[in-house]
Amino acid sequence: MTQWIDRATSLARLRIKPQTLYAYVSRGRIRMEPDPHDNRRSLYNAEDIAALTAKRKRGRKPAAIAESSMAWGEPSIMTTLSTVNRGCLYYRGQDAIAFARRASLEDCAKLLWGSAEDVSLSAPAGAPSDDAFNALASHIAHAAPTLGRGREALASDAAAIVGTLAAVCGATPGNGPLHDRLAEGWGGDKRSAGKIRQALVAIADHDFNASTFAARVTASTGASLAASVLAGLCALSGPRHGGAAAALFDLIDDARRTDPVTAIDRWLARGIEPPGFGHPLYPSGDPRGELMLEGIEVAGFLDRFRVAMTERTGRLPNCDFGLAAMTVSLGLPPDAPFRLFLVGRSVGWCAHAMEQCEQGILIRPRGRYVGALP
Repeated sequence: MTQWIDRATSLARLRIKPQTLYAYVSRGRIRMEPDPHDNRRSLYNAEDIAALTAKRKRGRKPAAIAESSMAWGEPSIMTTLSTVNRGCLYYRGQDAIAFARRASLEDCAKLLWGSAEDVSLSAPAGAPSDDAFNALASHIAHAAPTLGRGREALASDAAAIVGTLAAVCGATPGNGPLHDRLAEGWGGDKRSAGKIRQALVAIADHDFNASTFAARVTASTGASLAASVLAGLCALSGPRHGGAAAALFDLIDDARRTDPVTAIDRWLARGIEPPGFGHPLYPSGDPRGELMLEGIEVAGFLDRFRVAMTERTGRLPNCDFGLAAMTVSLGLPPDAPFRLFLVGRSVGWCAHAMEQCEQGILIRPRGRYVGALP
């Protein structure tokens, strides 16, 4: 939900004069609307103000801008695939959440990969069934570099990679929609398949997150698509990325043994961001998480935990909480959040690898040395 704040709060957060605030509004940098309780007053968009505050803190020095680009700062690499703008996620200019309500992962792959033909994500014959790391390593052993290959050839490779990962994650064989095959493999019903479809599309891409950046760096060397996806998987496996849902389940288990407030306070005392809640790009709430929670019953202890976290920290549920709630409500496998993240995001990794290949630029940033010199 979009948050609106009054003029005094806006001026205090930005540390500016009223004239500057009005200038930001006139230039479209801060959204404004009338106060519904007093039409003589105006309210200002908290998200726009937060973005401006962060930008002002970074300053304009090239070194500061370059350093900030590595941690939610200034955009630094061009892409036409996805972006987050004023709390909304877009895939190639389309509202990604609206797209996820109606599209399949195959539709999403066609959009992000720029394919002229429909995409099938069926698993190749003899797909490995052990784990994703070994499956991708098997692909790499005989995969061709991306350099000099056309988009359709790369899209064919990408479809085989995603199909293989889906099989590893439990999708049944066949050529049907991937969400149906995952639901069937997990013992789910039609309702489960619908929510799985939405989740896969909603998490398919998300700007330059850590795993996507790893995939693009690898692709910039000309390595195969499978190598780029493996790089993404390695980054995704961390507890601050794709492993956030598992960390959330650990926190919830701790809360069951004690109580939500005690467990949350203990987690915060460690100086670690609480998993499953809050997101720097979505101050007013993660729309992906909201989509995943639609039609899902978040009841009992899980609901009490959600309320306690929001009351204690002011953070709203993000997509990791949404995936965890889906898992509990729909009776999916315990590690379904990671499997869904992997299968969905692999479509985005492939898209970014293809785009990086077309740009033909080696990603090679310079380090800002702060050590001693002779």
